[in-house]
Amino acid sequence: MKKQILLLVAGICFSITSLMAQENMQRQTPEERAKSAMEKMAPLNLEAEAKTKTEVIMLDFYTAQQNAMKEMRASGDVNRETMMAKRKELADARDAKLKLIFTTEQLKKWVDEIEPGLRPQRPKN
Repeated sequence: MKKQILLLVAGICFSITSLMAQENMQRQTPEERAKSAMEKMAPLNLEAEAKTKTEVIMLDFYTAQQNAMKEMRASGDVNRETMMAKRKELADARDAKLKLIFTTEQLKKWVDEIEPGLRPQRPKN
């Protein structure tokens, strides 16, 4: 009887933690993603003006990315290659704008260390 009760309690705990994990897996808004990206850019030691411009660029990038994906889903064109091409196009435009703001050292650190960590990751199954 004790084993059954213990097993029941363990099952309930597992169910609750699974539900809570699913709630946290919701997509972030462009504002949340931009804020997260800016936190990861702390090692660049951006000046206030550069930081403000960078934040606007990142917010524009994530908003455009979200809108492009919504349009593709709405049109029924959820082709992986099309999505990757659009994402690359938006990232290239973002990087061109960031080149105007960052110093050479900051740009190198962005390309080598920070930007790869911002790329969407495929969930491991």
